[in-house]
Amino acid sequence: MTTLPSPSTTPGTPRAAPGTRKHLLVRAYLSELLSHGLAVGDAIPSERALTERFDVSRTTVRQAIDALVAEGLLERAQGRGTFVAPPRADFEMRLTTFGEEVRRRGMTPGSQVLEAATVPCPPTVADSLALAVGASAHRVLRVRTADGEPWAVEDAWIPAPLAPDLLDDGVPESLDAELRRRGHVPTSGEETISAADATGEESRLLAMSGTRAVMRIDRRTYAAAVPLIHSRFSYRGDRYSVFVPLGEARSPVPLWA
Repeated sequence: MTTLPSPSTTPGTPRAAPGTRKHLLVRAYLSELLSHGLAVGDAIPSERALTERFDVSRTTVRQAIDALVAEGLLERAQGRGTFVAPPRADFEMRLTTFGEEVRRRGMTPGSQVLEAATVPCPPTVADSLALAVGASAHRVLRVRTADGEPWAVEDAWIPAPLAPDLLDDGVPESLDAELRRRGHVPTSGEETISAADATGEESRLLAMSGTRAVMRIDRRTYAAAVPLIHSRFSYRGDRYSVFVPLGEARSPVPLWA
């Protein structure tokens, strides 16, 4: 029989209370390993080893593993096994840049520029930026990274009249900071967030293997009422979550008050 590691603080196999579903027992064991025994990038015990230890079917083991993959705690690598996943970043819903959010978490942001040019606006972008169709805009397409790991694909558009020479010396490290330097200070924004399957190109650029889910964010940033940037992001679903603070619900005011 294969010998499995036991968490340092909870030696041995966890014991289930009567009526506990077997997959929850396997999940509890793996959770303890994640908390006390394994580091990011370490492989978890094989499905075969877990079935032997807990005397359960592979379906039961996979159910437990699937739950931890869905939580972002584990990630599968096809043909290699299942490993401890890096922690997700919970980006707050506020007017900040990718670089600011990454630095706030103690990581180093970076970019790989794929395209950068001043081109005519397509209709959807023109409408978003309050420009005429075909008007000039700066387009920057790049992969955004955190500590060198690809996290998102960004497609940003900026009205060319706001900063005609924006790309003359290459793409600025921060488009937002460069606009601020020129007196265009972002004051508000709006986002639409949706989940989708990654395209083949997104999967390649984001080095995605086990998961194919991406979080798509369509953002417009304004200086007062002037549109500054229209950005489309595709974030890796296993690296990104959204944090939304909620206040206490207010009691409705009666119409007759």
